[in-house]
Amino acid sequence: MVPFKVFSGTNSRYLAEKICKSLQCPLGKMNIQYFADGEFSVAYEESIRGAHVFLIQSTFPKSDNLMELLLMIDAAKRASAKSIVAVIPYFGWARQDRKDNPRVAIGAKLVADLLSVAGINRLITMDLHADQIQGFFDVPVDHLYGSSVFIDEIRNLKLPNLLIATPDVGGTKRANTYAKYLNIPMVICYKLRKKANEISEMKIIGDVKGMDVILVDDIVDTAGTITKAADLMIAEGANSVRAIASHAVMSDPASTRVDHSTLSEIIFTDSIPYSKKSEKVKIVSVAEMFATAISRVCNNESISSLYLM
Repeated sequence: MVPFKVFSGTNSRYLAEKICKSLQCPLGKMNIQYFADGEFSVAYEESIRGAHVFLIQSTFPKSDNLMELLLMIDAAKRASAKSIVAVIPYFGWARQDRKDNPRVAIGAKLVADLLSVAGINRLITMDLHADQIQGFFDVPVDHLYGSSVFIDEIRNLKLPNLLIATPDVGGTKRANTYAKYLNIPMVICYKLRKKANEISEMKIIGDVKGMDVILVDDIVDTAGTITKAADLMIAEGANSVRAIASHAVMSDPASTRVDHSTLSEIIFTDSIPYSKKSEKVKIVSVAEMFATAISRVCNNESISSLYLM
């Protein structure tokens, strides 16, 4: 059996340690050296020749996380690893998935090209902002879903009049999947933006009166959309509003907005480290799900059973 080894970038080590604990394997040793001008280099401190190498690193801002991962991939390739699998729980730049204005970059495609040229043989990621990003890669992509952990969280709430909602039209497919799986109704929030991170108008399509609403999203950045949607639903007669979202980007002043909103709770995965404090924020781990995916990739087993929906 070909051995496998797991390594982590600097800012995803907290998750990599939990994944390795679930896999019952040690986290690989790596040295990252920083220079005075901010440049850095990476070096493996153990042999990886002939091994399946899994590199765990979310590519959230700043871009150092992406650059660190690229250097890790290049170093593994030059150290004669048998295969290199990038494990990216949060795939950054995914919101730039198309040319929606003249003279703009398609950042998601550029990042995909960078990873491919660096030398990955496979990508394992979770809840891409747009499913079609998988097609930007010419290597296999295992696209996992946070629903594997969120479904249990929703059921444990034991809310009597449960309703699924999406804070914008773009998340309709995602919310509809939850609604169908749980056999409950769904409503949609329709919003208009004049510019990024600024909402000019929002309306609810559907009836939320007397319902316990679960807002479903993939990314919460400034929390402007999701908190405004929650406030609007309470104003329209909802009993309570909670939210689930895969990636806690939570740029300032997101935590303050959540604390001051009518949201009862917002649940994230630990794909991104959330260091701020908020009594309304709950973090659930996806380490076991990624550990299972890594194990099955190593053993050439199907991972389709990880997809609840």
